[in-house]
Amino acid sequence: MSTLADIPNHSWTPPRPPKAPSGVRKVISMPSQWIHLYDDFITKNAHQVSQIESALRSLTYIIPGRFRDAEIASESIHSGVQLLSLYHDTLLRNAASLSKLPVSIPSPDIPSPRSRYTRFWTAKSALYRKVAYILQIVNYIELLCEMAAKRRGEKSRWRVVILLEAIKAFCRLLLLRITRSRPLVTPCLPERPPIPDEPTSQEDQEAELRALMEEEDDAIDGNGNGQHANGNGHAKGKQQENGGAIGPNGEWVMPRTGMSLPSLPAPGDISSYLLSKVLTADDIKPATKLVNQLQGSTHLAEVLHILAPLIYAIALARSRSTGTYPNGTKRKASWTPWIIGLGVELAARQLRDRGLRTTPLEREEWSRRGWAMGWWTMRGAFYENVTKGMVEGVRRRMPALVGGILEDYEYLWENYYFSTSA
Repeated sequence: MSTLADIPNHSWTPPRPPKAPSGVRKVISMPSQWIHLYDDFITKNAHQVSQIESALRSLTYIIPGRFRDAEIASESIHSGVQLLSLYHDTLLRNAASLSKLPVSIPSPDIPSPRSRYTRFWTAKSALYRKVAYILQIVNYIELLCEMAAKRRGEKSRWRVVILLEAIKAFCRLLLLRITRSRPLVTPCLPERPPIPDEPTSQEDQEAELRALMEEEDDAIDGNGNGQHANGNGHAKGKQQENGGAIGPNGEWVMPRTGMSLPSLPAPGDISSYLLSKVLTADDIKPATKLVNQLQGSTHLAEVLHILAPLIYAIALARSRSTGTYPNGTKRKASWTPWIIGLGVELAARQLRDRGLRTTPLEREEWSRRGWAMGWWTMRGAFYENVTKGMVEGVRRRMPALVGGILEDYEYLWENYYFSTSA
């Protein structure tokens, strides 16, 4: 009698798929290689890349009106530069955390409270990081989306506006929840650390160092005790002159140990240099203590501030002032949406915390929001009845070039909601 061990195993194994040719694998891996090369180039040339970004961004600000007929093309360039800058910020921040940045681009010694706070939450919470990126991307493309939607009609345009404002409000409420009811800071992502100017040439730095060392040697010889202090002070100075080197940031690299000494500040900049090294109370606080948790009326103030743009957009879309008459003339702007939106914003400011426990970062954020309220003078009925006449009067007194740029901005302010959104 046969047993199970005597039965041969005829289990079927599926055939292995044929290997892809090496050429196909190379083509598939080429995009990742290009991205890696691009990332490496940005990391090593951060200073030049920042200059190019600033130039392109300034160019889009100078030609704002998008040439009326080519407004989407021009706004696409502006949005593309902003999105590319966001990618570069992320790339340089990751490179700095992994110590991949060149020595010529140091990070600031004492980061600002805003930078510390946003870095903390970005590193701690993956959800915070994803929501913050979504919010930043929507801020960069909102005007472009409105321009594209307007070509399909006013109803499509206002649907897109309300949808984008709802997404922004939802993201901000979610960030408020993630940070355990702490006020939002703008921007919610860490900013790119300031990149100093490129150092001077190696020859200029060596010449300055030689002149400084000669002055020190002359002073030592004049005192008559230089040889006693150094054993062979003048000879030692010559040895450092011949064997030392200047680092990329102007620091002196000692020839024997390889250690570097930081460069001294300019004679007229000593006070600011010393103040930059002083630690304040906020510099040693934990990142979570830089912003207080909201309770009661202060929490309501933050929610009202978040919902104010959405409420204003809904009121503006439902108002009859957003359309045109059958003969093609534009309807006169209604004051109701403007009063509702501004009233919600003012209510949020009245309910905010003004006590002594308010941190400097909170006061800075509310100060920024106060300045941003100036955009209400460029919106809705207030712009149509008050600001527009003032802007036109100023434009007439300007030179033709400046007046043309201002006229292009007027076209944006009159026709697009997100051109004046904060």
